[in-house]
Amino acid sequence: MIYGLLITLFVLVCFFLVLIILVQKGKSSMGIGAMGGGSQLLFGGSGGQNLFQKTTWTLGTLFMVGSLLITLIKKPSSNLLSNLEKTTTVQAQKDIKEQAANTK
Repeated sequence: MIYGLLITLFVLVCFFLVLIILVQKGKSSMGIGAMGGGSQLLFGGSGGQNLFQKTTWTLGTLFMVGSLLITLIKKPSSNLLSNLEKTTTVQAQKDIKEQAANTK
């Protein structure tokens, strides 16, 4: 339940992060945000870029924290390493039984 909710929120953060990065005006003033003409005027002449930068930093932080949380909370059944260890353990137990049977 929590894992699914976390994945959903993470996807939304990723979507908004990409969107806000594409809308920003770059240092060379070439970007999708520059095509809108007066998109910065909505937020003020110089204050708009600061709002976009703060939003980008916030979404970037949420992206990093979300990545860590998903890694820590992920389902153990989907862990490739634990499946590999289980398979190796079962195979080793079979080998030990076979060797014990052959030595008798």
